Amino acid sequence: MIAPQHLRMEREGGVVTLTLDRPERKNPLTFDSYAELVGIFRAAAAEDAIRAFVVTGAGGNFCSGGDVHEIIGPLLERDTKGLMRFTQMTGDLVKAMRACPQPIIAAVDGVAAGAGAIIAMASDIRLATPRAKVAFLFNRVGLAGCDMGACAILPRLIGQGRASELLFTGRAMRAEEGERWGFFNRLSDRVLEDAQALAAEIAAGPGFAHGMTKRMLAMEWAMGVEQAIEAEAVAQALCMTTADFRRAYEAFAAKRTPVFQGD
Repeated sequence: MIAPQHLRMEREGGVVTLTLDRPERKNPLTFDSYAELVGIFRAAAAEDAIRAFVVTGAGGNFCSGGDVHEIIGPLLERDTKGLMRFTQMTGDLVKAMRACPQPIIAAVDGVAAGAGAIIAMASDIRLATPRAKVAFLFNRVGLAGCDMGACAILPRLIGQGRASELLFTGRAMRAEEGERWGFFNRLSDRVLEDAQALAAEIAAGPGFAHGMTKRMLAMEWAMGVEQAIEAEAVAQALCMTTADFRRAYEAFAAKRTPVFQGD
């Protein structure tokens, strides 16, 4: 696992908390922080001791998107090939988050805009404070709403019509609205603490099986019901070969709580 220089990474037990840490500018992303996030989530596949991630922002905001001066400005000087390299790199972050076997929980406070909204969207679970606002504001800068997988993932979270409204208007989705629509799992005034507690609860579970659940949740988007049932039969049979499955049985037989180790 890399030691990031452009964001904070803290670990407690099996939970890693990643904090975007430029609070004076509402934690915008830079080329460097993009690269570090991609590297962390890609490396996580080989890090069995890491069981869950929490992603958050410092200073009362989540992430204001790409840094206007360090990313947006320089993009105006690029040719089409250079722009494609950038958009593919930003997409790599969502790909890495979805391919990362560990569940990712977003703890959202304040502003989550542009790429910040995408990071929240690409997480597996989203908690927010009542003051959180999420804006897919790409159209506000003359771009399409189809950025970093938004047109594929957002409708699956909140529905086609609601996603269309947000992507066409760029308006902010308020916290209570996001909870009602299913974007946020719940609201909390102690969002980081609650996200870390939820991550710890997940981390105490069967790691291999959690990774399989995340994989199947993604794969079954493109499957019919019969195909999904067959795929889940294979997935569950693989989980039954793990030591965690045996641990759970032995703990049940002994009337004690199982201690999972992720293997």
